[in-house]
Amino acid sequence: MNNKAKIVSILAAFSLLTGCGAFNNSSESSKSSTAAPVAEDAASEDTTKDCCEDKSSDCCSEPADCCGDDAAAAVGKPEKADINIGYLNSTAHLLAFVAQEEGYFKEEGLNVTLTQFSSASELVNGLESDKLDVAFIGSVPTLTFASQGHEISVFGGAMTNGHGYVIKSEFAEKDEEGVQVLKGRNVASVKNSVQDAELQILLRDAGIEIGEGEDKVNIVYFDSQKDAYAALLNSTIDAASVYSPYASLAKSQGYKVVYYCAHEKALENQPCCRQVAKTAALSENPNTFTALERAFIKAYHFTQTDHDKTIKDVKKYIDIDEEFIETEVYGGYSVSSPDPDKKGTATLKETIVELGYTEDFDIESHYNTELYKKALDSILAEGSDDIYTSLKEHFDDYE
Repeated sequence: MNNKAKIVSILAAFSLLTGCGAFNNSSESSKSSTAAPVAEDAASEDTTKDCCEDKSSDCCSEPADCCGDDAAAAVGKPEKADINIGYLNSTAHLLAFVAQEEGYFKEEGLNVTLTQFSSASELVNGLESDKLDVAFIGSVPTLTFASQGHEISVFGGAMTNGHGYVIKSEFAEKDEEGVQVLKGRNVASVKNSVQDAELQILLRDAGIEIGEGEDKVNIVYFDSQKDAYAALLNSTIDAASVYSPYASLAKSQGYKVVYYCAHEKALENQPCCRQVAKTAALSENPNTFTALERAFIKAYHFTQTDHDKTIKDVKKYIDIDEEFIETEVYGGYSVSSPDPDKKGTATLKETIVELGYTEDFDIESHYNTELYKKALDSILAEGSDDIYTSLKEHFDDYE
């Protein structure tokens, strides 16, 4: 396939991409079908049922317990086994993809359906209407919704960092020249997104004002990341925000990277997407959400030990070239971790209050770290290694 055709195919794959951190009121409906096949044929379903009824069968003696008995012994039987998870079209949500494809949800006694949505507002609506049990939502819109009185809480993580800005090549000689190259430029962004908050942090720290003029940066807001990126085709837009995997796509099309947030001191450990649920559901179904966390923790472990299979798992849900998935997941620009990172999110909350995104509010009632801690402790009790130990150390530092 030639480069032009390749780019066209990539753009087609991104036609519904709206932004990991985007907070908008898009009227686009969610996909009505599950993102990847999760139903088994009748014969498989019967075999699984027989396995769970006949504890002497080979299936139930496997380490990956088909009945979820090991998980039940560790954290208690899930109060609710059928779980619906909503996600956006981003590699940032790979923990759910890997947990599904590698059978970790099933090991924990859960039957999970994954469905792709178009915006953070749709995901929150899904939670509040009980169509979703869990949603992967950007940190900034999650905080904004919580400040507005929505009874939602963070109970785990999805991705840290993974954002930045790209600019037309005529305005930058090389990658990562920094926000100084944005002076006098019109830049596309998405309001109430972590991408926009990060840009404003960097501009503030560099002493660069927002507005029109040679020494200022003029921010032009769009409803979604998809629209902001597409605006680069316009002669009036010089640069645009990006999140995983747009940076890789942009570089393949000849744009320069202004900055990766992972390489900016002011944005270290910047929480992006979080695992979010209704606050009441977390207290009503603690075993269910602890089982979910166990699955996500196992998925994280898998991503650290089998890169090739992880990339293939992600591609089943995010249909882009595997080379872009590999760059975004393993290129050092982001970390997909289940850690709830309360400290990082609380710091971000203070920042967006200072930036005027929202009024101050008490984050304590919208954060639950006990479920993750219980899940991680139960896994460590079963056996540990350097990967699980590193999760424990990070949790202790950032809880």
